[in-house]
Amino acid sequence: MGKGSSRRVRAFKRWMKREGIECSDALDLRDEGVEIGISVSALAHLKEGDVVARIPKLTCLTTRTTAARDIISAAAAGEGEEESCLGGLAGLAVALMYERSLGERSRWAPYLELLSKEEESLPLVWSADEVEQLLAGTELEGTVKEDKGVMWKEWKESIEPTILLQMHPLDAAAVEFDPSFFGFGDYLAARTLISSRSFQIDEYHGVGMVPLADLFNHKTGAEDVHLMTSPHKSESNTTQENNESDTTTTSISAIHDDDMSASITVDEGEGDDSGGEGDNGDGDNSEGGDDSDDDDLEMTMVKDVKLGAEVFNTYGSLGNAALLHRYGFTEPDNPYDIVNIDLELILQWSSSLFSGQHRRARLSLWKRLDYSGCVTHNSEYFEVSFNGEPEIEMLVLLYIMLLPHDAYYKMDLALAIAGSSSKPMDIIFSDKSKKSCHKTGLLSEDLLLTKSLCNALLSLADMRDSLYGTNSIEDDIEALGRCCCLSDKKLYHSLMLRISERRILQKLKMYAAKETSVRKKLKRK
Repeated sequence: MGKGSSRRVRAFKRWMKREGIECSDALDLRDEGVEIGISVSALAHLKEGDVVARIPKLTCLTTRTTAARDIISAAAAGEGEEESCLGGLAGLAVALMYERSLGERSRWAPYLELLSKEEESLPLVWSADEVEQLLAGTELEGTVKEDKGVMWKEWKESIEPTILLQMHPLDAAAVEFDPSFFGFGDYLAARTLISSRSFQIDEYHGVGMVPLADLFNHKTGAEDVHLMTSPHKSESNTTQENNESDTTTTSISAIHDDDMSASITVDEGEGDDSGGEGDNGDGDNSEGGDDSDDDDLEMTMVKDVKLGAEVFNTYGSLGNAALLHRYGFTEPDNPYDIVNIDLELILQWSSSLFSGQHRRARLSLWKRLDYSGCVTHNSEYFEVSFNGEPEIEMLVLLYIMLLPHDAYYKMDLALAIAGSSSKPMDIIFSDKSKKSCHKTGLLSEDLLLTKSLCNALLSLADMRDSLYGTNSIEDDIEALGRCCCLSDKKLYHSLMLRISERRILQKLKMYAAKETSVRKKLKRK
C-alpha cells in the first residue's frame, strides 16, 4: 500500500476485493486530496503487455446493473406521446443519482466516494455568471450554454421527480426513491461524471462507469495503459485466426456527449452478443443472461513504465477546449488546440466592405463550388490550427469575396460551363496562366493569399480576439502567473484556455504577415 493511501482508498480496495476486481500490487492508488483526486503510480517496473487489472463487467455501474434498473427500463419503454428519453446517457445519469441517493447502502458506495468532488471542476456545473465571466470569447462559452439548455429540457421532460413518478409509477416497497437527489443540479453533476469517467463497455451494457479503470489520469500522446476485453473467458467462441494471434484488437468508438467518453478495445472475433435478459444486480447472471457478462475487462500496459512514475491513460487527441469541457483541466502547449472563425464573423467583416447582394452572390458561388465549413448545431465555422494556419475552405471564401466584379463573373461563367466535372481550383484560377504558376513556384492554394486576403485575415484575427473582452493577452498571462491551479481551478484553466486560443490568433496574424512578405519578395524577383 503506497504512502498516498487514505481512508477512502483503503475502503475502495476492500470493495474491489469483495467484488472480484483484481488490481496488481504493482499499482499504487494515491489519494492526492480532494482538490487533485486520485492518481495511479508504479510500485515496480511495469512492462509492455503486463495485465495490471481485471474488472468483471458486472461490477461496472450501468443501466443493466444498477438497483434503479426497473425505473430506467420502465421509462425507456414508455409508450405514446409520453415516451421518455431515459435511454443511453440520461438513463446512466438516473442510475448514478439513484445509487448516490442510497448512500452507504449502494453497492458502489466506496467507489462513488472516490468521485465525490470530481464534477465540480467541469464548466457544465459552473454558475451562469462564471461561464459568462471566465469563458467569454472561448470555444466553450456557447457550447456550455447550449449543453445546459439541452440537459434542462431532458431533465424537465423525463427526469424531474414529479414527472418521473407520474410517467412511471413505482412500487415504494420495492424501490426506494428520494426526490431530493434528482434535482437539475444533481442531473448536471451526474452528466459531468459520465462525461469525464464513462466507457463504452459493450452492446449489452452500453455506456457505463468502470471502477478502477477511470482512476488513471490523462496525458496527451502518452498512453501507458489501455482498457480491453479479456480474451480468456470466451475461448469457446474463439476462432482459429484468433488463436494464432492474441494481440490483434479492434477499437469500439464511444459516441455520446459529443464523443466525450473513452473506449474499450475488444479482441477480434469475440464480438459483443447482446441478446440476454440482464442480471440481478448482485453479480449473478439471470436466467438467459447475456454472454458478454462472462467477459472481464483488462487494463494492459502498452509501454514500459519505470518504478515511481505515474501511469497514464489517454482520453484522445483533444485540445484544451475539449479537455476543459469534458474533464475539467487543460494542458500547456497543447498541439491539438484550435480556434474557430465563425462564418457569421466573416459575414460581419464583409458587411463593412460590400453590399448584401455582393456578399450573398459570393457566398452562393463558394457553395456551388462544393465548399463548406464545419457545421455544429446551427452554426458554420472554420478551424485555425495550433500553428495558426486557416482551413483552405476559409481562404477560398475570402478569395471569392474579395474578387473584382469582372473576375467574379468570369469565375461564375467558368463554373456554369464546366459544371461539376471540373476541379474547384481549376475554376478559381481559370483566368491565371499555368506558366505564371510554374514561374513563381507557387501552388494554386498559395495563389489564394493575395495582399487583400492577408489583410482580411489580420482583420478577422483582431475581430475574433476582441470577443475575449478588454483584457489583452498580456493581462491574461499576468493573471495566470498569480493564479493557483489547485485552489482556483476554474480561473486557472479558463485562463489557460483563453491564452492558448489567443496565441493561435497571434500565429494567424504572423501567418498572414509572412505570406504578404513572401509575395513581396517574389514580386521583386
